[in-house]
Amino acid sequence: MPLRFNHMELTLPPGQLTETREEISEFYGHMFGWATSDVTILGQSGLLIRTDEATSQFILVTEQRDHIDSPGYDHLGLLCDTRAEVDGYLTVAKARQTVDDRVEIKEYDDLVNRDHVTHAFYVRFLLPIWFDLQCFERAGKPQPDRWAFT
Repeated sequence: MPLRFNHMELTLPPGQLTETREEISEFYGHMFGWATSDVTILGQSGLLIRTDEATSQFILVTEQRDHIDSPGYDHLGLLCDTRAEVDGYLTVAKARQTVDDRVEIKEYDDLVNRDHVTHAFYVRFLLPIWFDLQCFERAGKPQPDRWAFT
């Protein structure tokens, strides 16, 4: 059986989650439709961000003295079905950025490799990694949500 993504834990400096918990919940709920809940884990209050109700995929955010610092391009890739879906998320991110300059966006030209095209952008808000929203196209047509190296 192939391995599946279950969760990712992200650590913030002490106090940062406490200060921004509601903003994180609101942004990622509005941006991606993710639900959040407070959880107690290892004696502290964490934030559980669920990608959907049907799977066990989630991001757990906690506070740690030794926390992640990711100034580069570290990211979690999110696969969309179509170019229009990617562009819709970009529109939402840009609208939020107009009222909150902590929303960071990196836009990219399409990555073309022969007849394979990757259309993507990165977004980040109050968490230490980027989220890479992308779709794959082949000869201008959307590709299924599976891929293989050829």
